[in-house]
Amino acid sequence: MSDNENKKIQSLTPKEIVAELDKYIIGQDSAKKSVAVALRNRYRRSLVPEKMREEITPKNILMMGPTGCGKTEIARRLARLMKAPFVKVEATKFTEVGYVGRDVDSMIRDLMETSLRITKNEHMQEKYDIADMLAEQKILEAIIPGAKKSDEKVQKTPFDMLMGGYMGQQNQQSQQPQENVKQTQETELAREQVKQQLRQGLLEDQLIEIEIEEKPAGNQLDVGNEGMSIAIGNIFDGMMPKKTKTKKVRVRDARRILREQEAQNLLDMDQITDEALTNCEQNGIVFIDEIDKIANGSNYNGADVSREGVQRDILPIVEGSVVNTKYGPVKTDHILFIGAGAFHTAKPTDLIPELQGRFPIRVELKSLDKDDFIKILTVPENAQVKQHQALLATEGIDLQFTDDAIDEIAELSCRMNEQNENIGARRLATVLEKLLEDISFEIPEPDSDGKLTIDREFVMNKFADTIRRDDMDRYII
Repeated sequence: MSDNENKKIQSLTPKEIVAELDKYIIGQDSAKKSVAVALRNRYRRSLVPEKMREEITPKNILMMGPTGCGKTEIARRLARLMKAPFVKVEATKFTEVGYVGRDVDSMIRDLMETSLRITKNEHMQEKYDIADMLAEQKILEAIIPGAKKSDEKVQKTPFDMLMGGYMGQQNQQSQQPQENVKQTQETELAREQVKQQLRQGLLEDQLIEIEIEEKPAGNQLDVGNEGMSIAIGNIFDGMMPKKTKTKKVRVRDARRILREQEAQNLLDMDQITDEALTNCEQNGIVFIDEIDKIANGSNYNGADVSREGVQRDILPIVEGSVVNTKYGPVKTDHILFIGAGAFHTAKPTDLIPELQGRFPIRVELKSLDKDDFIKILTVPENAQVKQHQALLATEGIDLQFTDDAIDEIAELSCRMNEQNENIGARRLATVLEKLLEDISFEIPEPDSDGKLTIDREFVMNKFADTIRRDDMDRYII
């Protein structure tokens, strides 16, 4: 991503951020507004004087709402929109210090790994043009063994220049037999012909042998602290020559392998690590799901691992502390934390007061109704209906849904959520998978118009037994 694109993304106004989120998420305007303001404040903070900048910390957000209403999707889409490092963790996976389980520092280590991957991918994209040229060179040499550019210049070294070795080489080359000159010209001509065929895609299936770098299978040394394993290969990197192995592959695969390998060799990992660490500290987003499960609500049963203890372990991370990672210390002061939970049996006030104070922005997401389901099925760019249409289009099927079919799917999903566990919009995926299961398996022939239409009758027939059985279950005590 270029600097201009990066600046354009970071300078999106709150209204523009919400407009982007609206393309993928239906409703929940209050939550969208809150996260949009939180992201915009990050951009504003970057523009204030440095002395004041350190004093401005993110206003963390606590989302409250039933499962499947869009809490995770809002945070995930937000991070993707802003190109920010993002991790989702579940509060119930952590344990109090002194117990066996994941320690809370691991969420920051995971965030740093994500930041490193994002930063590395951005730098790889910048190196692909050069890597493509180097990959093409190696493929040419594999097809025409020993072929080199005739105009490739001999590199002068200071020793050559002092001792006259360079001039001696030039004189020796000028005196080579005429046959060698002719052979070099023929090789160069063949090389140009092969290069043209390569670029025209005529040699994609030809098998060639290439040398690839051999990566050691296991080079991690566990030192007893989660996330702090030492990469033995990194310690001795550069001190020992890299091992390579010969592999026979097709040209299309060789181009992909060599492209990645050459781009990797062009990277400055020290620079990437420094940028990734800064990106993690300044732009990272940690989504802590099921935070209500570690609150001491009315149904607290005194589990072996104290819920309050987990809260107190999370507190310093959210307040601002330093977490040691294998890439260096990461300060959490300016990382944005988004807590989320259903809060059916517990309330935000059941969290310890210190942790409550670290989530000053609270938004309540509403349950989804039938109208929301209809919009979720059809409006977003990644709508479930559009996804299934795209999948079946690969089989030559033009799948169409009538309006009454969409209405029936939404009604059916709402009814199932009422009769069974309410899983929100996730119910739509379950219903659609069942609805299209036979079509995906049998791949039927389309009608004369080349379309396969799903109407209300098709939906009702597909779920007739399910609906009747569920209706009966409601009256069984």
